[in-house]
Amino acid sequence: MTGDRGEPILRFEHVSLFFDEQPALDDVSFALFPGASCVILGAAGSGKTVLLKTAIGLVKPDRGHVWLFGRDITAIPESELVDLRSRVGILFQEGGLFDSLTIEENVAYPLLNQRALRCPRDQVRARVEAALARVELEHTLEKYPSELSGGMRRRVGIARANVTEPPLVLYDSPTAGLDPITAHTIMTLILKERDTKNTTTVIVTHRYQDGHLLANFRYNPATNRIEPLAHDGRHAASDTKFLVMREGRLVFEGSQAELEASADPYVQKFVKPLRN
Repeated sequence: MTGDRGEPILRFEHVSLFFDEQPALDDVSFALFPGASCVILGAAGSGKTVLLKTAIGLVKPDRGHVWLFGRDITAIPESELVDLRSRVGILFQEGGLFDSLTIEENVAYPLLNQRALRCPRDQVRARVEAALARVELEHTLEKYPSELSGGMRRRVGIARANVTEPPLVLYDSPTAGLDPITAHTIMTLILKERDTKNTTTVIVTHRYQDGHLLANFRYNPATNRIEPLAHDGRHAASDTKFLVMREGRLVFEGSQAELEASADPYVQKFVKPLRN
């Protein structure tokens, strides 16, 4: 199946990871290809965030292998891993901003501190301003995170995750704790970043609505809005993969249609919120 899509940008092969002899990841295998989207669902403590950390080598598996951009990151030195990580944008839970830095300094941080990027200092401010403009927060450069609302901080996090124009972006619970309107705004901005840059996008979430938007909508730069895909039975299913985690195990992998057709009661827990 990889012939038309190239090599995977991220691949797990029988990955297991234990904390105090308890499995955080249990024999997890999947592949994600360039330009695709992936939605990771699961209950709290099911292994979703651990999976993201393992994907960029912040934690090492006890068994199995992880390939990132074609490199087996379970077998390379930390110095090389740091350079690989510079090609991945990350939105941490709650935004993960530095409270002591201004918004400008927060967004500039990856440009100034990732040696593999080699961004000239005289270009940093322009790139920061452009990143903040894409999330409609260009007026917040001199403010501090404490001066912004939760939704605004999350938008700054999106700007920082994308300021380096990485080919892969990982979003850890980008809408957690937000009201439905703000959550929709955040997802709209994620789609905007994905579709203007053709970014491979991974979202960890509890909200099926987030996955539904990712699979069924595209950003239209002409209207500056997200618009529904024309459902021809192919496009959305081929571009967006759904994974469901349970107690460290990957219990489902497939399209949205396959997810909704699953008879597994645990899987169905994450589908029901959209049903009338």
